[in-house]
Amino acid sequence: MIGLKEIRKKRNLNQLKVAMDLNISRESLSYYENGKREPSLALLVQMSEYFNVSINYLITGKEFQKK
Repeated sequence: MIGLKEIRKKRNLNQLKVAMDLNISRESLSYYENGKREPSLALLVQMSEYFNVSINYLITGKEFQKK
């Protein structure tokens, strides 16, 4: 989840703040950011809404582009 870590850092948010806002542990957030675990679809949607970015961005670090 390349974009998750990227957007969190761009917004100057620490893991603890984001984890508390999303009602997950800081450890879980770290695992998601480092690819050790994958979040549920429901959590992906929640993260997408929290950061106001697409799920695609959270996963790849890039917005979806039509060709």
